[in-house]
Amino acid sequence: MSDYYNAFEMSPVPAPGPEAVPPEPFHGIYGMPAFVTIPTSDLAASVDFWVRGLGFFELFSIPGRLVHLRRWAFQDVLLVAEGSVPEQAPAMSVGFACVLSQVDSLVEACRALRPDSVDGPRDTPWNTRDVVVITPENARIVLTAAKPFDPDSQEARNLEAIGITPPGDGRGDNGEHA
Repeated sequence: MSDYYNAFEMSPVPAPGPEAVPPEPFHGIYGMPAFVTIPTSDLAASVDFWVRGLGFFELFSIPGRLVHLRRWAFQDVLLVAEGSVPEQAPAMSVGFACVLSQVDSLVEACRALRPDSVDGPRDTPWNTRDVVVITPENARIVLTAAKPFDPDSQEARNLEAIGITPPGDGRGDNGEHA
């Protein structure tokens, strides 16, 4: 028996499919359940890349010290001014959801700002299309978009093998967990 259950109603990420529309940027203030803090030696250049390349917006700033960026709800990044940053990207990455219709435009925008910043897109065995972006401060960002679910695909078999079944298949009712 699986402990997984359908809880998609908690997420701002839309159901995958060709008609999936990304949610509007979220301007509300909330207790952040998770966020990323990224040091930068050039706060203005970093903000420019994150806004024009990755589609974030400036929620607020402390001039010269910190900029709080956001895309959708729960996609928060704090850029913090530091004297220096690592010379190369770490092996660790942080991922942000997007929708398939955004992948190409995000890739184009990032490449226009930094031609060698993008690797991909690539399709994964867990049914997503991923793009890796190295930002000006050498952070490794993965933009990931769910692909439409095909119950007869290898990706569906991969997910079922680890106990993840599609919503609406009669299993995994969220009622007892909500």
